[in-house]
Amino acid sequence: MKVPRPWSARAWLDTAHVMIGLPVAMVFGGLTLLLAVIPPLLRLGLPRFSGVQRSRFEAFLGVRIPPVRSPSQWRRATTWRQIGYHLLSPLVSSVAAFLVALSWGGAVVGLLAFLGPNMQPPPLEFMFDLRDEKILAAYILIGFALLLLAPVLARGMAALDLSVARTLLGPSRSELGHRIETLTESRAGVIDAADAERRRIERDLHDGAQQRLVSLAMNLGLARATLTDLPEPAREAIEQAHEEAKQALKELRDFVRGLHPAVLNDQGLDAALSGVAARAPFPVKLRVDIDRRASPTIEAVAFFVVSEALTNIAKHAAATRAEVGVRRERDRLHLLVHDDGCGGARLDGGTGLRGLAQRIDSVDGSLKLSSPLGGPTTIEVELPCE
Repeated sequence: MKVPRPWSARAWLDTAHVMIGLPVAMVFGGLTLLLAVIPPLLRLGLPRFSGVQRSRFEAFLGVRIPPVRSPSQWRRATTWRQIGYHLLSPLVSSVAAFLVALSWGGAVVGLLAFLGPNMQPPPLEFMFDLRDEKILAAYILIGFALLLLAPVLARGMAALDLSVARTLLGPSRSELGHRIETLTESRAGVIDAADAERRRIERDLHDGAQQRLVSLAMNLGLARATLTDLPEPAREAIEQAHEEAKQALKELRDFVRGLHPAVLNDQGLDAALSGVAARAPFPVKLRVDIDRRASPTIEAVAFFVVSEALTNIAKHAAATRAEVGVRRERDRLHLLVHDDGCGGARLDGGTGLRGLAQRIDSVDGSLKLSSPLGGPTTIEVELPCE
């Protein structure tokens, strides 16, 4: 913890937090006791009391204590924890305010002790004779020490108050665990829904637009081959339309393949990666050792990781060959992509690898990248199979 200077804004904010906390705690502690005999009013008032205290922590310490949104089974425990805080807070605030006020007050009295011999009657003369130089020096030294101690004490008391508030006003560990579990399940549901939507779009494009383009290209090709007696402008128009239809069909097939390859659903990861390796502009050695298939979402992530990695190699690595290894060990899917290119790849160097990392993180996977300048580059990925 960084020690604040006595004249810093942090020291004064900590002091203000502690000193203002005392009357606030006294008022809300008293109201909590008063309303304890009327449970409906207490349940109505507790969230407001806690909200004011949370605002105090955010205003003076810059710390936000999130409100608890507990399921019904934890609502009673949450209420009791809030009651406990409002009853305990006056005690904590009283001790904190007394110590902080004593340290700042002692610092002021000690540092102003040199005025004692010049004032009538001399201040604190009932305790010590400030006209004695040794006693005067001791007062000043103690005042200086308290001046250095006061901001540290204010920081410590504010931290103590914050710790109590986080424990009793914030979510408990069980509640945080439940929230994490809920978020994990909802994220998995979103990922699965997105993957299912990609598969649906792929099927619709394959069965709809792609088939129409195939029919159009065939009809134009037939017209191009048979209608040879047409005027030259008409023949050129048909030829151009035929070429455009074939190009559009190729682009749509590439798009559908990138969206979600049908072979991945039908034949699995081995067959899908074989097609990717065969289309690469350099030799790719592929090894797939999978005794049983992973979930469709994980297979899709694995496919796109390998596909994007080979695309990046073709664009940036100037490699002559690459190796891809896929194996399953228990409930983990391990991917390895290695190339003999120029290296120098970085996760923050472009959108390609950053997109890979985000896709892997979305399913709680891990990514390791080794790419020294001059090569080679190795990407290791580990994915949960379910």
